[in-house]
Amino acid sequence: MIAIADTGFLVAFINRGDKYHDWAVSLASQLTEPCLTCESVLSETAFHTEARHVFQMLNEGLIALAFNCDEHLTQLEELAQRYAGRKPDFADLCLIRMSELFPKHSVVTVDREDFRIYRRNKRETIPLICPPE
Repeated sequence: MIAIADTGFLVAFINRGDKYHDWAVSLASQLTEPCLTCESVLSETAFHTEARHVFQMLNEGLIALAFNCDEHLTQLEELAQRYAGRKPDFADLCLIRMSELFPKHSVVTVDREDFRIYRRNKRETIPLICPPE
């Protein structure tokens, strides 16, 4: 399985007390290569856990950085304007853009509500991997 990692998935993987921890650990065992992610997701993850966990996931190959915001500022700003009513955070905007750049990758998230609304390339639904409801 190939995927793009959102903050909720990474926090659930790290935090044994998280209600999605077992789901996240099980899903991680099915990955065939590192989950792609962005610095904004890593920053949020470090905020909710500890920075050492972020470094550990990078070093162990669970995740890999695959996005440079500088190269996509115009598209990120357009996405921010399009979804202004939902007030997306910067990480979500980056993940939407990453989904456009890596169309074969699903976004792994616990944020089903927002990601069911977001669209890549203006009209395409973003393939998601979410915990069972």
